[in-house]
Amino acid sequence: MNKAINFLKQSVGELKKSTWLSRQEVIQSTILVAIVVALVSAYVGIIDFGLTRVLGALIGGH
Repeated sequence: MNKAINFLKQSVGELKKSTWLSRQEVIQSTILVAIVVALVSAYVGIIDFGLTRVLGALIGGH
């Protein structure tokens, strides 16, 4: 039990040492991540669509 309490105390101590992002930085980072996810999703979707059409044509599918 003492080990768990000691671990929690050390964890809280480490968290207090951390530098946290400001609200504005968090919002900007979130927007950037959403944009990157949308771009990568579109890229993968386009590649998937193209490969599906090519493979469909090669094996005689519709």
